[in-house]
Amino acid sequence: MLAAVDVGTNSVRLLLGELSAGRLLPIRYERSITRLGGGFVAEKGLAPEAMERTLLALWQFAELLKVSNVGCVRAVGTQALRQAMNGQQFVDRVQAELGLPLRIIDGDEEARLSALGVAEALSPKPERYLVFDIGGGSTEFVYCENDKILFSRSYPLGMVRLAESCPSSDEVKSEIEQQLDLFINDLTEAAPSVDASQCTLVGTAGTVTTIAAMDLTMTSYDWRRINNHQIGQRKILALVNRLLPLSIDEREQLPGMEKGRGDLIVPGLLTVAAIMKRLNQRCLAVSDFGLLEGALLSLADATNAN
Repeated sequence: MLAAVDVGTNSVRLLLGELSAGRLLPIRYERSITRLGGGFVAEKGLAPEAMERTLLALWQFAELLKVSNVGCVRAVGTQALRQAMNGQQFVDRVQAELGLPLRIIDGDEEARLSALGVAEALSPKPERYLVFDIGGGSTEFVYCENDKILFSRSYPLGMVRLAESCPSSDEVKSEIEQQLDLFINDLTEAAPSVDASQCTLVGTAGTVTTIAAMDLTMTSYDWRRINNHQIGQRKILALVNRLLPLSIDEREQLPGMEKGRGDLIVPGLLTVAAIMKRLNQRCLAVSDFGLLEGALLSLADATNAN
């Protein structure tokens, strides 16, 4: 059995799994919202209380790994650890105190792993698809054609930062549009023949899967129902209008909403709506599989190669 750990800006996650007949078989999944990247990490570094919350969650993961007969572990850190001046110090603590082989990955590797995980979930797999992964600290875009990545880029468009630094929805929308301008320009320069309106649009990570869970009015999360769920642009806009006037507590009482995400869901919805509008996409496919599953699949490939 293999394990992957994702230390993100908003949450830490653990996946235990194995490959069966060449396909990923998830065995156990754990997550904890620790908000490691809260408090403007780029300017101030990781907050001591956020580091302690995250270390506690990772200690629980480490204890579970000890009793789970795990052969190999891959642990990755993303935008919060990339940005923070004390990010590597935190990584060193995790390695020394918990024995987890945590490594900070760059935005390109994060995008690659997200696409790898998504590809495992898509059924049927389209010939051309554009993946976006909205995280707490960054958003990745990956364009794939015939199982080959033709474009991948990471942008500092994170929902934690948006929620903390943009008090109004107009300010959130302005920041989103600035980052999407960069993405469209980068995609046009790197792959001028690509027409993003003519491919399948796929969203992954907590914002998008929460939107799908709300659309399905889930009272108990089921990744099998999330994978390949389709959401139209009108439903996204309807959710914005429904959630915008609600308090954080009221949002978190709704079916499908995860506790600890109430302040992030509206910036997330606005981001998804803006992406769909800019790419002229009326429908979005959802993938529960993403970075974490990609990390585990890459670990399996490396293990088999050795």
